[in-house]
Amino acid sequence: MTAAHVTLCFLLRDGPDSEHVLLGTKKTGFGRGKVVGVGGHVEPGETASQAACREVLEEVSVVVAPEDLVPAGTVDFVFPARPEWDMATTVFLTRAWQGEPSESDEIAPAWFPVNRLPVERMWADAEHWLPAMISGQRIAVQVRLAADNENVAEVHTVEWAGPA
Repeated sequence: MTAAHVTLCFLLRDGPDSEHVLLGTKKTGFGRGKVVGVGGHVEPGETASQAACREVLEEVSVVVAPEDLVPAGTVDFVFPARPEWDMATTVFLTRAWQGEPSESDEIAPAWFPVNRLPVERMWADAEHWLPAMISGQRIAVQVRLAADNENVAEVHTVEWAGPA
């Protein structure tokens, strides 16, 4: 089975005390109840950047232009107990968008200080790669989940060469 191609896009802004990132509480489907990045599946005929822009618009009602996306790396999620959940993720950052993030049927967005991510409410893998990508590291990460599909069994990180 082939991993699903997905994207994540993290909106960044300066906050009163530090840099902030837009995350959202997932309201439906896979990961319901967890705090996640904005993103989703790449549709047939779309590039990863086109998918990221579409997903940001659908999930939090803001417009991001493809040229404002900064490629940050990749994260391959491997679920040995549920291989149909495997995902190949392209991660983007942006500091430019139009509109104010608002809640959708899928996501309730909120700004969080980058130095105080709500890791206790996120997928267990996020703390292994998200702070590094936000801080400017460009990495390719493979996350192998444990048999419970929640906890992390292994994380492998290498320097990312950039988009193919």
